[in-house]
Amino acid sequence: MKTGLRFLVLVPLLASPTLAAAAEWQAVEKVDAYAISGKSGLELYRSIGERGPKIGVGRAIAHTNFKLTWSRNYEPQGGGCTLVSAKPKLIITYTLPKPSQELPAGLRQYWETFITGVRAHEKVHGDIIVDMVKQIEAVSVGLSVPGDPKCSKIRTELTKRLAELSLEQRRKSREFDRIEMSDGGNVHKLILGLVNER
Repeated sequence: MKTGLRFLVLVPLLASPTLAAAAEWQAVEKVDAYAISGKSGLELYRSIGERGPKIGVGRAIAHTNFKLTWSRNYEPQGGGCTLVSAKPKLIITYTLPKPSQELPAGLRQYWETFITGVRAHEKVHGDIIVDMVKQIEAVSVGLSVPGDPKCSKIRTELTKRLAELSLEQRRKSREFDRIEMSDGGNVHKLILGLVNER
């Protein structure tokens, strides 16, 4: 059975690091819940459609976002410039639905299956973000540009490399969503399980 309600589970990404440095930092993960209501699986899903996070022109079931900042140390060396260290501060925020009232026992089991699957889906997006941050760190630390005593050219070169990694991260995220949201995909099954309470 197909439902007329389709929502995207989207996630923005960016990021990357070095293996040695990766052990020195950890992503901070947060959960923002938005309230939904309903006394059946279909009502809960409709409430998600009305209250879920806005993504583009529609709404999503859930959303993964992140804030990434860096502490970087550039050093002039022999007329050039080298990026000797780059430490990320990464905060990943998962926006997930949460019933505003206690659910009846029968419905609660279907809801738990649904939300557990949605959380797992969003965690993959979070993992993609962390992987991107590690890649950024890996291509950043040790980057050296000759003829750059004021460490200005290196910033342009770094920005160019990071843009490529960001685009690749977004591609991976979109492809993951495409598979999960397609007919028979993981998220599609979760939706049907909740709406049909089976």
